[in-house]
Amino acid sequence: MDNKPPEERIKPFRLVKYFTFTGLVVIFLVTIMLSVLNTHWVKSMQRQNSEDYARSLIENLNNQIFVQVIVPIGLMFDGNIQFGNKETFERMDKVVRNTLHSFEVETLNFYSMNNTILYSFDSDLIGRKNYGGTGFQQALEGKISSKLVQRGNFFEISLGFPKVVRLITYAPLRWEPQFARLSGPYLGVIEIVQDISGDYQAIFRTQILVVITCTVIMGALFVVLIFVVKRGEGIIQKRAMERLRLKERLGRAERLSSLGEMAAGISHEIRNPLGIIRSSAELLKKKVTKIDPSNTIPDIIVEEANRLNKIITDFINFAKPRSPNLVPCRIEEVIDKNITFLTMQIEENGYAIKQHYQNSLPEIQADAAMLYQSFLNILINAMQAMPKGGTIEITISANDKIVTVNFEDEGQGISDEVIGKIWDPFFTTKEMGTGLGLGVVKNLIELHGGSIQILNRSQGGACVTVELPVEQAASFAILSTKTRAETVEDGEMRQSWKLF
Repeated sequence: MDNKPPEERIKPFRLVKYFTFTGLVVIFLVTIMLSVLNTHWVKSMQRQNSEDYARSLIENLNNQIFVQVIVPIGLMFDGNIQFGNKETFERMDKVVRNTLHSFEVETLNFYSMNNTILYSFDSDLIGRKNYGGTGFQQALEGKISSKLVQRGNFFEISLGFPKVVRLITYAPLRWEPQFARLSGPYLGVIEIVQDISGDYQAIFRTQILVVITCTVIMGALFVVLIFVVKRGEGIIQKRAMERLRLKERLGRAERLSSLGEMAAGISHEIRNPLGIIRSSAELLKKKVTKIDPSNTIPDIIVEEANRLNKIITDFINFAKPRSPNLVPCRIEEVIDKNITFLTMQIEENGYAIKQHYQNSLPEIQADAAMLYQSFLNILINAMQAMPKGGTIEITISANDKIVTVNFEDEGQGISDEVIGKIWDPFFTTKEMGTGLGLGVVKNLIELHGGSIQILNRSQGGACVTVELPVEQAASFAILSTKTRAETVEDGEMRQSWKLF
């Protein structure tokens, strides 16, 4: 169960991811909008080009009709031009088709001034009246106009790409055509129909290609950004975890500072009277033994004085530990001394110690007394976790840089609620415990530049892993030597280490 306050819980940093997703969506929508606008611009340009194309055709056709049809027929029939005449119609048809040969014109209609079709590619339309509409009326006023006719289903027209698209252009037919500018009296009206469906379909295909290309690019960019964001989140989360660890260490340092100040005061105020009480009790015991051998009061006083002295020693060691005296030592020898010291308890309470040592273990630079105290505390805790006896396995392995020591017991393990607080000062689950034992062990191991970790075993029990460097850094050794020199004056503290 997580008992940390909400502000200390690690939460993934999502702002970058939100920004990435939102940015991709916005970019994609903007791309679609630009594609639509680009299509609109292309359509407008295409229509303008088609209108200009029709104007050029009409200007050229106006000149050819006037020169090759109107003038010769007018001279032949004394100015009386009848398009219903076979010869006139054939000449008109020949001139128009020769002029428009290879040009993209679907239909051409020639209207008289009274809105009657005199000539058309579609013979069924010849002779029809009032067929021109508003375009015809505008042409009579001298204006050239065009309109777009679209045919298709609802979706085709809604999307802007109908099945059939035609551009219809109306222009007046004049008597005196000029190549740069149309002018002169009107002879009639010319209607040209262009089928531009192919152009619109090409535009549609281009738009689809643009959308697909943008989608592929956006997808690739999305994958790259997701990868970058994942790495960024990992870095941010790692930094957040480091910040929490630093915060915990800062809080721990503040508590240690307060404890150290208090320890300096109580060590002299309590230990000296306590030593007098213990000495007096031992002297009293000798005298009482002669008078009343069954009297145990002096023994109780001595026992409680020793217990109180141990509590004070643990407290001082936790709050103000001395710097280690780094000398070459072997961890297996230290542990063997621990086992020898605990031999009586091991035999009386039914414990079994199994030792697994790697061959050719290296010497390490360490304080043997500190390691002795640390390992002794770990072994005592392991035995206390198995009040009815059990097996403790000790495994030592090493590489070029680190020596690893594992202590495994067969107890009930540590609950999730307790394991998160196990290093906190004064936290204990024992009725007579001070809650400083493991804290002292952690401090001693860290003074050697090592680390300690406690985990539950899958098959039951707990496993304590201690890692110690084979060689200490030069700067660490110099600092340790300097600190030791500063703590030599604390005679009582040195005496506490000698108790082990």
